[in-house]
Amino acid sequence: MSSEMNRYPSEIAALLKKVLNQDGPIPLHEPSFKGREWEYVKDCLDSSFVSSVGKYVDQFEDRLAQFTGVKHAVAVVNGTAALHICLKLIGVEQGDEVLVPALTFIATANAVCYCGATPHFIDSNFESLGIDPEKLEDYLAGITFQMNGVCYNKQTMCPIKAVIAMHTFGHPVDIDPLLEVCQRYKLELIEDAAESLGSYYKNRHTGSFGKLSSLSFNGNKIVTTGGGGAVLTNDDALAKQAKHISTTAKLPHQWAFIHDQVGYNDRLPNINAALGCAQMEQINQFIDKKRDLAKKYAQAFSKVQGITFFNEPAYARSNYWLNVLILSEENSAMRDPILLETSQQGIMTRPAWTLMNHLPMFQSCPHMDLSSAESLERRIINIPSSARLAESFQLDS
Repeated sequence: MSSEMNRYPSEIAALLKKVLNQDGPIPLHEPSFKGREWEYVKDCLDSSFVSSVGKYVDQFEDRLAQFTGVKHAVAVVNGTAALHICLKLIGVEQGDEVLVPALTFIATANAVCYCGATPHFIDSNFESLGIDPEKLEDYLAGITFQMNGVCYNKQTMCPIKAVIAMHTFGHPVDIDPLLEVCQRYKLELIEDAAESLGSYYKNRHTGSFGKLSSLSFNGNKIVTTGGGGAVLTNDDALAKQAKHISTTAKLPHQWAFIHDQVGYNDRLPNINAALGCAQMEQINQFIDKKRDLAKKYAQAFSKVQGITFFNEPAYARSNYWLNVLILSEENSAMRDPILLETSQQGIMTRPAWTLMNHLPMFQSCPHMDLSSAESLERRIINIPSSARLAESFQLDS
């Protein structure tokens, strides 16, 4: 390795340290509790309603629906549970296949497996870091046939029921052409919007395009409930069923325990929802700060050779959940040295997820050519993205 390349990781770490202008370890993403979190949680404790029944659950669901522009939000224990419920409600079952980006967090593929179905991995593009609709259509044209309104995989003879569009690091997938592909191939669209609360596709909030969508409120998300998620939908019947099966499918009764189907104990506790209500009151501030941080990162890296800051697609307004640096192909070997150097400097960075088809339990699953996702996997570095970092970020003029 040349002396110039030896210096490269330390130069990247030094630039990050300079622009972040922070002492001590800097986490990748941490929550901010500067609103009414203590007040609402104490009120919840005082009420004694800390489990899945209470006013904060209803308030949190209402605020989510209003913010995202959907008719219904059903709060559950985490984003994976939300995605599992979405798949169950569209009828995904044993023997089906679901199209899933190879470049995603493992929850997307796990939720498919919870239904007894098989994840079928598809490629991403460089514009959004999410599903490539054009490449997907070309692939489906060659490997599928339709019969009685159902799309089948010619190679496995299994039905392909749905596509899960994951909005990677908060950046919206190009939804319009993906919807056209879904319509042509009789596929349901589910949005994995776990990372994209506060992101918009052509001025419409993510999670409002699919028949059902999922959100996450883990501790590292835009707003947090500690752990938590939600199912979004505009369909009245599906919303009712989502709430029913996530509450053990128990029929309302003054005392009797009557359950009319297999259900799940997935409802969000009231105490978590109390935290979420306080967080939702601050969401616009969080997003403004994160977008400001992204602009400043873009400025800082605009003149650095061999690495670029990923900006939102032209059609989108992103929450910039996790900021992304992308190395050039020529510099891809620098990824791990940069990760090591930044770690040693107290700056938490991380690579993209290991592609799903590279994990042992998914290696036998069907997949298309994944050359773009493989390239991104080699070259992506996530950098600190907490909203509070925008407050002290400085650059020399």
